[in-house]
Amino acid sequence: MDRSLLAALPLAIMLGLGGCSSEPTPAPAVEDAPIVMQPGEWILTRKTTGYNTPSVTPEEYQEALRQVREDKICLAIAPDGVPDIAALAGAEGTDCTYKDKLARNGRLIVTLACKAGRGTSEIMAEGNYTADTMTLGTTMTKMQGGQPVLRTTHDLTGERVGDCPAPG
Repeated sequence: MDRSLLAALPLAIMLGLGGCSSEPTPAPAVEDAPIVMQPGEWILTRKTTGYNTPSVTPEEYQEALRQVREDKICLAIAPDGVPDIAALAGAEGTDCTYKDKLARNGRLIVTLACKAGRGTSEIMAEGNYTADTMTLGTTMTKMQGGQPVLRTTHDLTGERVGDCPAPG
């Protein structure tokens, strides 16, 4: 027998047996179920953490920091997972639209463009959510005549408390 053939025989046997492993094939990775905020009745709490205007006094600033607003609302969730825009804007804007939005894996990042009195406001919100809670930080900048006239920051927390009441 040719020596090169004899030399290759053990290698061929090893390669042939290499496919016969006794180890089980690893199971495909299981993806976690997506986190989806649930519609329903929610209690949203906004605590003012910052309030700045060109002429804010220390007293006005301290008064603003004592503001906490709690609203019970029927919160709708869009098919792409973002909550109702009016709920996020609160009293800081009307007729809002989403400039940017991302709701994925329990993380929410949005930017809203709104009307605000005689000017406009831009509201940025970023934070975390579960099916029945949210914890966001928000920053609102109000503009009039192309100039910023007010900037506020809030801690926005929410908790789903049940289904929305039946209309009646």
